Amino acid sequence: MTAETISGEVLSGGAALGVASPSVHDHLELLAEMGRDFASNQDLDVTLKNAVQRITEYVDAEAGALFMLSPCGLKLLCNACVGPVEITGLELAADQGIVGFCVQNDDGKIVRDVADDPNFNAAVDSEAGFKTRSILCAPMSVKGERIGAIELINKRGGDGLFDNNDLYLLQALSSSAGLAVLNARMSLQLVEQERVKRELELAAEIQRSLLPPASEASFPVSGVNVPARIVSGDFYDFYPLDDGRIAFTLGDVSGKGMNAALLMAKTASLLRCLGKAIKEPGRLLTLVNTEICETATRGMFVTLVQGIYDPENGHVRLANAGHEPPLVVAPDGSFTAIEAEAPPLGIAPSLLDEDGFPETEFNLNGGRLFVFTDGVTEGYVESGEEFGIDGLKDLICSAGDGGTALVLNAVRARIGETGAPLRDDVTIVAVDDTLRANIGAPQGKAAKAAEAGATGTQGEKLMQLRVSARANRLRLIRNTVKETATFCGFVGSDVGDIVLAVDEACQNVIRHAYGSEGEGDISIELRHRVDAMIILIRDFADPVDISRIKPRDLDDVRPGGLGTHLISEVMDEVDFLPPPIDGGNLLRLVKKIKGTASDGT
Repeated sequence: MTAETISGEVLSGGAALGVASPSVHDHLELLAEMGRDFASNQDLDVTLKNAVQRITEYVDAEAGALFMLSPCGLKLLCNACVGPVEITGLELAADQGIVGFCVQNDDGKIVRDVADDPNFNAAVDSEAGFKTRSILCAPMSVKGERIGAIELINKRGGDGLFDNNDLYLLQALSSSAGLAVLNARMSLQLVEQERVKRELELAAEIQRSLLPPASEASFPVSGVNVPARIVSGDFYDFYPLDDGRIAFTLGDVSGKGMNAALLMAKTASLLRCLGKAIKEPGRLLTLVNTEICETATRGMFVTLVQGIYDPENGHVRLANAGHEPPLVVAPDGSFTAIEAEAPPLGIAPSLLDEDGFPETEFNLNGGRLFVFTDGVTEGYVESGEEFGIDGLKDLICSAGDGGTALVLNAVRARIGETGAPLRDDVTIVAVDDTLRANIGAPQGKAAKAAEAGATGTQGEKLMQLRVSARANRLRLIRNTVKETATFCGFVGSDVGDIVLAVDEACQNVIRHAYGSEGEGDISIELRHRVDAMIILIRDFADPVDISRIKPRDLDDVRPGGLGTHLISEVMDEVDFLPPPIDGGNLLRLVKKIKGTASDGT
């Protein structure tokens, strides 16, 4: 008999299973054993090897092989075989040979006697030293999904040739094996999905730990983040600086998923680590941008706002790297948007000018600042429409004097809890300057200074210098004070007066606080407000009794002791503040800028 393809029509017309009815029990037992193997063994390769072994022995063939279709559908790979020739790992084209025919046509095929088939390639036998007489092959498929095929070689006993009953039996066994393989694959996929889910949940937990804890009601900065997925590409942060101001950050990484989450974690960590030492937002973003440009991949970038808020005077200094314009809400309800003046982080350092990221400075004057991601304005509300910038403004206005917490909770309710999937992460940070009048109200100036040391003074911090208490360091101090006074707007003799006063104060520290040179440090902090320059001079010696510090009588012509007179004469305010918590002594000098409203000129 020549090669013959058994079609579905032949199977239905021949009533072949009726011929094998005495062995139905054996068939079912074999199927049950194969099912138990697939269910109990998670190693699919071992299970396939056992299945080929059982089928080859049951059909009484000399050799058998199981071929799996590759995921791309272009290759057939032998995953398991039994018999005298080892062909595991053999790779064929998906349409090659009898195996390829069965897989492509989802139909069984029998070559009863290869000697009568002109298409049989005897070269394989010559190379392997094996004599092929008859071939039987049946596909493994489930509801049209092609999985592979099982091929048997040479019937044992008799004439060594397969017949139609063998083909019917192999088709039944192959279908069962295909279903078992599909179930095993699905089981492995579920296990893998569960593993990935656990890892994502762990990543989300770690990511949440990078966000700041919920702030108290009296703290002027707060925020909220609602991820669109398990992990988020948005982030925010805020933390107090050692000078009493508060740094805040809000960023949005391009894209979603794990890649965005990893870049988010890196950027947030860099900003917090460097932000406590680098207190100029523009300079901080310039440094972080260089790092992101060197390491970011796949064209990813970060839009970001970095700012510093002074809770004592409402002053805000921020840099915007390609982010949504933050909204400043004045006490009268008017809105001002702070547009970005620089590209996002990670684009290219060459796009920035030599000064890096530009900064914007303004005063909230009892108002509020809202920084948010596009997930807020582009988020859907219950009506199915985008929330939009107008929606956010309306919500802020409707909150009235309810505080920023009311606004944040309302945004979460309108967008993050609608029940519909979020289009993007929802993140918003608020700075509330309306609380400023109440912060520290029970405390007087001296009590606040005692609690916070140098951080309890007004004005924007411009410079801090810490040097050894040595006479040869005074020149460095004088030059620094001179340049800073000029920067603040002082001219002529006023600059000289400020330098002279600071020099005298530092000489007093060297002579009297430490008693000799080189035994301690001097800290000089220079601050600026609209109407004045503030200088804080601190030593780290044993606290002195402030009540006993007084200048000598001017009639006493002995050298020394007249520096206090001189300092009081040229400066507008001279205060010995209570000792800081961690020890030392603190002197506060104030020089007012001529021509400002506060000095009446």
